[in-house]
Amino acid sequence: MTEISLLVALVVFCIIYWRLDDIKRAYWQRKYSAQTLNELDRQVLLRYMPIYRNMTDHDRARLERHIVWFLGEKRLLGRDGLKTNRAMALIIAADACLLVLNQRWPLYPNVKEILLYPSSYYAGQNNRDSAGLVSFHTVVRQGESWPGGTLVLSWHDVLEGNRLPEDGHNLVFHEFAHQLDQQTGQTNGTPRLPKGMSYKKWGEVLSRAYQQLKTQLAYHMPHVVHEYGATNEAEFFAVITETFIEKPLQLKQENPELFYLLSDYYRFDPRDWIK
Repeated sequence: MTEISLLVALVVFCIIYWRLDDIKRAYWQRKYSAQTLNELDRQVLLRYMPIYRNMTDHDRARLERHIVWFLGEKRLLGRDGLKTNRAMALIIAADACLLVLNQRWPLYPNVKEILLYPSSYYAGQNNRDSAGLVSFHTVVRQGESWPGGTLVLSWHDVLEGNRLPEDGHNLVFHEFAHQLDQQTGQTNGTPRLPKGMSYKKWGEVLSRAYQQLKTQLAYHMPHVVHEYGATNEAEFFAVITETFIEKPLQLKQENPELFYLLSDYYRFDPRDWIK
């Protein structure tokens, strides 16, 4: 009898583990189904997030549902004396949720908290030289994405990213793209792809685009992707995410293959939000 009970318990455990995300979604559906953004929330987004103003009603409604979930599941903590408020959380949540607009909950499952500094901040950094010697120094940063589930953002730069929606720079897009990249357990410019997308094709297209950017920089040629994308493959993915959303027309003209690949991955076409 004991063996049967253990076997039943094991089967139940396996079923729960296998369907854990579905169980969580059912719980979240009950928890958040009656919650919506209020009119003041929407006014904040209309004022500070130009993309939100240009969205279709369908996309805007989906984004708002994601924002409600995000605000309920992620922590926003102020640093260096910064006191956070709902408007700050709304803007960060809206930018972050835009990247996963057509994905199901949970969004960014590894993210637990966002640390928000008033502006650029100092952070420690270890460097190892060719001889293997490690040196420590401080650097000025606008944001970081840690694999353990913490993001760090500069509030000033969050606002700047939304104030200029067509300059190809958005700190929240950049750092949350790193989180998508890190979901595979590595940070190498290849996120977990949706069903039906080919990792082989992803690697080939991004490798060609990455080398193209490095060539453009080496020969001082015009380029739509910011030069920081040439740092490494991980930064390239984060930077082309910013470019894809904020400069979709220019990116499609320069590299249609890359544009349509990103559109397949993110499951939206940012050209729909340009007016």
